[in-house]
Amino acid sequence: MADHQELIVIVDFGSQYTQLIARRVREAKVYCEMVPCTDDLSAFAERNVKGYILSGGPASLSDPLAPRCDASLFALGKPILGLCYGMQLMADLLGGELVPSSNREYGRAKLSVRKSDGLFDGLPEGSQVWMSHGDSIKHMPPGFELIGSTESLEVAAIADEERRLYGLQFHPEVHHTERGKDILHNFLFDICGASGEWSTEAFVDLAVGKVREQVGDGKVVLGISGGVDSTVAAMVLKEAIGENLHAVFVNNGLLRKNEFEDVTTMLESLQINLHPVDAADTFLARLAGVTDPEKKRKVIGNTFIDVFEDEAERIGKIDFLAQGTLYPDVIESVSFKGPSVTIKSHHNVGGLKERMKLKLVEPLRELFKDEVRALGKVLGLPESFIGRHPFPGPGLAVRILGEVTHDRCNVLREVDAIFIDALRRYDIYDDIWQAFAVLLPVKAVGVMGDERTYENVVALRAVTSTDAMTADWARIDPDILAEVSNRIINNVRGVNRVTYDVSSKPPATIEWE
Repeated sequence: MADHQELIVIVDFGSQYTQLIARRVREAKVYCEMVPCTDDLSAFAERNVKGYILSGGPASLSDPLAPRCDASLFALGKPILGLCYGMQLMADLLGGELVPSSNREYGRAKLSVRKSDGLFDGLPEGSQVWMSHGDSIKHMPPGFELIGSTESLEVAAIADEERRLYGLQFHPEVHHTERGKDILHNFLFDICGASGEWSTEAFVDLAVGKVREQVGDGKVVLGISGGVDSTVAAMVLKEAIGENLHAVFVNNGLLRKNEFEDVTTMLESLQINLHPVDAADTFLARLAGVTDPEKKRKVIGNTFIDVFEDEAERIGKIDFLAQGTLYPDVIESVSFKGPSVTIKSHHNVGGLKERMKLKLVEPLRELFKDEVRALGKVLGLPESFIGRHPFPGPGLAVRILGEVTHDRCNVLREVDAIFIDALRRYDIYDDIWQAFAVLLPVKAVGVMGDERTYENVVALRAVTSTDAMTADWARIDPDILAEVSNRIINNVRGVNRVTYDVSSKPPATIEWE
């Protein structure tokens, strides 16, 4: 990002809510970035940092291995808000005293405001908050005063107004804290002086300028899937470098019905420099006999790399590889818990960067999913496309339990198309986060036309969610499900039984494999 962009830095100490803090800050139209507590914060010295937020975390400061940050952070003269572990660390580094709490407090609590200005400006004397702590502050650091307590915790909120340092022993970012957004608003605008001008429209100019600066006259190759992320990335790149973008769209034989043709037409209509490659036979030949889900993924990933590299060689001298990486991917690719193991590594075309020695371009790496959708609207993508349900990278392979074949793919494509068509006709598609069909590795007895049948079983899956971290099964009208079932059994040869999945995440996942 450009140096003049206002920025809130969120220092992560391993809290499960850290990403939620970032979401709340972005919702207030203030740009923010998350960094692991192990990072060198001096990297932000030349940037327009308006303030810092120290996240919570699972550690106790009594543990010698507990994560810390350099105490020099508190001498920068920038506003700092410490949350839970972040508050305790602030107190410890600035000369306060911590003790293990006699009452460990987790969950809802009643906050009593002791000082109703500054951070708590506009808050009532009492409101519900979400607490989480095992340690507590016995003596506040010099210069701090008590601004809030709960029934069981005297020091629940502290402030040093002169140095603009604040600590909360509860989570303002979660919806259980009734006035959490107001508290964050006070910190961002009244204390940090943020302008609240962060927007997707402003992001377009910044992203385009950043790509032009990075790429210059170089050629960029992008593996485009027809999904929202890679397509929006392609639109940003097209604005920045025009024909020097080469978008490769591979048909792996695992796409939905008519998807290769429809997406190709749509992308070409957007005047994206597209290279469609039909490699369906290659993928399905390599998947023959493979039934293990992880082996399927590896075969698909390796085959994609081979096909992609062949096409890149045909294009000629390529300098950069672009990916539609999003901010949650960046966050999950880095260990935000000090010495802990990385959660998972995200590379949309994993292995390419190492094998092709290309420089990486990620124009969307600062954005969350909903921000990408908003950006797509700004860039002129059709509404029907932006609102499409997520589709897994391995495609139908993880929705076909057992071996993946031409015939089984064709059966599942037809079933899926009937299901999605019904959701659109009854105007409930947009109410559902994700809907799809699964072909099971079992057959069932049925009767069709007075004859015994022994054919495939399919499961329909539809979930509601806001971020895919948790999901609930969608309550679709039984009459709609009955119609879908009848259409599938009457029109898709090889299927005689339809089931509906009523499991939530957790404990189930959204996809079956």
